[in-house]
Amino acid sequence: MYVPKESQPKQGKGAASSKKDGKRKIVAQNKKARHDYLIMDTYEAGIVLTGTEVKSLRQGRASLADAFVQVDGNEAWLHNAHIPEYSQGTWTNHAVRRKRKLLLHREEIDKLEAKSQETGHTIVTLALYFKDGRAKAEIALAKGKKEYDKRQTLREQQDRRDSDRAIAAAKRRQRARER
Repeated sequence: MYVPKESQPKQGKGAASSKKDGKRKIVAQNKKARHDYLIMDTYEAGIVLTGTEVKSLRQGRASLADAFVQVDGNEAWLHNAHIPEYSQGTWTNHAVRRKRKLLLHREEIDKLEAKSQETGHTIVTLALYFKDGRAKAEIALAKGKKEYDKRQTLREQQDRRDSDRAIAAAKRRQRARER
């Protein structure tokens, strides 16, 4: 007996998971940016990519070590993001470090442009990821840290870790006494 596809029960995770859940599959992160810069505001931007760039990203291959964002002519551009050539690509392969257009709302671009003109401010790329099957970039308006600021941040992180360890050790000792 033939049953139309529309009336067949859904297979897999169920009907509830068929909705877009917005999970991010991170491809590349710029961890050094959080160390070198004070992050003031973050934005999510779409990226205009070619087919081989998307395939290369889906393989998890990218680097944001030198990446930055620049606003030119009312458009935001991602510079120096390294997306290696797709291994099965042919003559249609992309240039590895070409500039790529970012998709942002006009108000966001205007705000980023105005803030980046201020002394010490820049726009850095924090991560590349896939969200609902689309390539996205997390960019941030940032201000460069001085060397002593970096040391202060590291000291605070170390102090927080030490206090967390001390609390955990005290809890372990207390549980051992209760037994």
